[in-house]
Amino acid sequence: MTRRRLLIGGGAAAALIALLIFLLWWFLLRDDAPPAVTLPAAVSSVEDGATATARPASAATASPTPDAVAAALDGVWTLSGQGESFAGYRVEEELATIGYKEAVGRTPAIEASVTIAGGELVAATITADLRGLKSDDSRRDGALRRQALETNDFPTATFALEGPLAIPAGLAAGESVALSADGSFTLHGVTRTVAIPIEAELADGLLVVVGSLPVLFADYGIAQPRSPILVSVEDNGVMEFQLVLAREP
Repeated sequence: MTRRRLLIGGGAAAALIALLIFLLWWFLLRDDAPPAVTLPAAVSSVEDGATATARPASAATASPTPDAVAAALDGVWTLSGQGESFAGYRVEEELATIGYKEAVGRTPAIEASVTIAGGELVAATITADLRGLKSDDSRRDGALRRQALETNDFPTATFALEGPLAIPAGLAAGESVALSADGSFTLHGVTRTVAIPIEAELADGLLVVVGSLPVLFADYGIAQPRSPILVSVEDNGVMEFQLVLAREP
């Protein structure tokens, strides 16, 4: 009987330890930050909300004529109600008792307009309301209103294309394309000239675009935030965005 009680007691203790380890991982160590933006994931956000239209087998390899490119792309593109569009940040931070963690905040409060004419991207603007940034911790979100990004004083971030950018004809044929968009990026009241690598693809008649840009905080006068639980923050991060655009009639 004594041995049986010892076995039962030992099993209960092991189960309790396992439960405590799981709770520690779940609440303190688990990193459930959203992954970095990718074009396949962005396209999936469109196709998950609509019936995907099968493309002809030759679509990905066809060479579109100038008229076909114009018919597929030329016009003004603005945000669609389909898919997921957002802008945000990701940065490494070290928290007391937790250790290193990737902090990710995103806002769906954005405006975007893209104009394509004659196979060129001739205008593009993206404006994000940073007051809508949400991460996995409301304390971090609240702190950014007064520290670091100081969104109470600098509520928006904006990118504006500086000049025409040639678009590969393959985009009209259903291919994904990679470009580098030169323009002015305004963050924390500071405007700098940048080159943002972007990827784009037509999916179900929508123009899906993703991009990301490394940001050195000192370049934009962004000071390190302070908090009792915050040990340190990297001096740089990444600005990223995902756009799902529909052509205006």
